[in-house]
Amino acid sequence: MPYWRLSSYYLFYFGALGALVPFWGLYLQSIGFSAWEIGQLMAILMGTKVVAPYLWGWLGDHLGHRIRIVRSASLVSAAVFAGMFFAEGYWQVAAIMVLFSFFWNASLPQFEVITFTYLAERASRYAHIRVWGSVGFILVVVALGVWVDAAGARVILHAVFVLYLGIWLSTLLVRDPDPEPHAHDQPGIASVLLRPAILAFFAAVFLMQVGHGAYYAFYSIYMEDHGYSKTLIGQLWGLGVFAEVVLFVFMHRVLHRWGGRRVLIASLLVAAARWVIVGTVPDSLFMMVVAQVFHAATFGAFHASAIHLVHHYFRGRHKGRGQALYSSLSFGAGGAVGSLASGLTWETLGPTETYLIATAVSLLGAFVAWRYIDPAHDH
Repeated sequence: MPYWRLSSYYLFYFGALGALVPFWGLYLQSIGFSAWEIGQLMAILMGTKVVAPYLWGWLGDHLGHRIRIVRSASLVSAAVFAGMFFAEGYWQVAAIMVLFSFFWNASLPQFEVITFTYLAERASRYAHIRVWGSVGFILVVVALGVWVDAAGARVILHAVFVLYLGIWLSTLLVRDPDPEPHAHDQPGIASVLLRPAILAFFAAVFLMQVGHGAYYAFYSIYMEDHGYSKTLIGQLWGLGVFAEVVLFVFMHRVLHRWGGRRVLIASLLVAAARWVIVGTVPDSLFMMVVAQVFHAATFGAFHASAIHLVHHYFRGRHKGRGQALYSSLSFGAGGAVGSLASGLTWETLGPTETYLIATAVSLLGAFVAWRYIDPAHDH
């Protein structure tokens, strides 16, 4: 198994996420966009995940050669992003964001399939490779916070472009694994999707990301409004992902002992507690530290348990589309709805109310997972 070559992709991919998610809203604010416009533009990053992963997942499942798809998508996303250096006005920025995020969002679910194919029966060890994504996120978010404080928000463009090139270069180091044999008479994917437990799973992961909408779109702006420097904001983001890294080290044991369903439910409950804290006591640095440590559960445990369940639910020629649907419906549709809704409520109701709505949404997700995901599917 090419451990370091696989890990390098995650390092750069989530490094780019560490530049975009915490700082892109600040960049958009610096060039004059309102909260509602920022909510719309951030929703583009999430919304392209609704379509792109499934389209590319279908191609991967039917054509094979997934690494070629990942390489092509990564190269095009970097080339298109270069246009952001010259973009002016809402519509130019929006058009470039649609294009670069469409190709960028296409690559990760296919790379996840490549990784799991290499892992084979060692799927619980996925976290040991994925942890390098968290390392990349931490390095970028901490360093970029200092750089933005020193040089201004435009340096965010340079950081993202370099990281996109890094993603593409890392894909050149990985070859397609030997294909797994699977039955050609395997039933259609609809027979899997219509199972109640799987419908409930997708509803729960959708609601989790709706709840994260205000965090991804406005957390950095919110912290800055409460007097935190960009350097400290970057450190808070980094702390959250560091906590996630620590959890990833033990994640295979947690999943083995408790199973994907119970870990998923727990992560949704922790998310509800996290948004209460962020929404009600933002001036307390200690409580913001506690809330960021909870990221270990609301992203780390959540994503690891969800990927684990998808790997068991979708087999054979459905693997690529299973991973793509998870990405599309959670980080894509859920993230887009969350970003749009928070952009609207941020201006009309206020930040505290927005985070309390996120709390209610997370609790609903926990209930759906507890009530409707059959414990028999808890692997």
